[in-house]
Amino acid sequence: MMNLTVLNDTDELLNALAEQICESAEKAIRDHGRFDLVLSGGSSPKKLYELLASEKFKNRIEWNKIFFFFGDERFVPAGDSQRNSLMAREALFEPLNICSENIFEVDTTGTPQESAEKYWQDILKHFNGEEVEFDFILLGLGDNSHTASLFPHTSVLKETEASMKSIFVEEVEMYRITMTAPLINQAKEIAFLVFGRDKSEAVYHVLKEKNVSAEKYPGRLIDSDNEKVHWFLDQAAASKIV
Repeated sequence: MMNLTVLNDTDELLNALAEQICESAEKAIRDHGRFDLVLSGGSSPKKLYELLASEKFKNRIEWNKIFFFFGDERFVPAGDSQRNSLMAREALFEPLNICSENIFEVDTTGTPQESAEKYWQDILKHFNGEEVEFDFILLGLGDNSHTASLFPHTSVLKETEASMKSIFVEEVEMYRITMTAPLINQAKEIAFLVFGRDKSEAVYHVLKEKNVSAEKYPGRLIDSDNEKVHWFLDQAAASKIV
């Protein structure tokens, strides 16, 4: 049975995901003293981050034991409004006074390739010789079925190693830095947050359609293990699968 949470009310959906993040954080901190959380960008997660920083949730988590990473980033300067990390900083890090040492942002001062390699080295240093296994990765899904910056028909889809890669995405005319699918799939938990009827086709292609390729619908590259992959959908996004 697919691990789906489908709710009509957006606030209820965000609340359910926030609850899961809190429970996962509590367990990880209890088990190994920290919670390694990978964030995604976009408008939907912004509402989630604001909720986590609200009175309802901010005291549920030991924030000094959370380490924040990004599944992908646009290759733009540090202060650029398009950066995923800037949105997360304004919605989550600043309201909660998160220590800068707990935030791993992508350094875009070098070339795209250098940025990807430096971020990967920062991740390896954080895991200190252990397998890179994030506790929780939050993902979105584009209307073309991309997730992180794994876009259709791009070379990064063929990567077989867990790492960070740079890729020029012609569709958006921009370099992106992204986790590879094998790196994402090593996570202990993965959650997709998807809103809106405009995403319903993409959800169908990834979760239900038979005999279609991940080359065309990259979300299909992400592990379908129901034990660790959970889809949080509003009724509109789920309309073609339920």
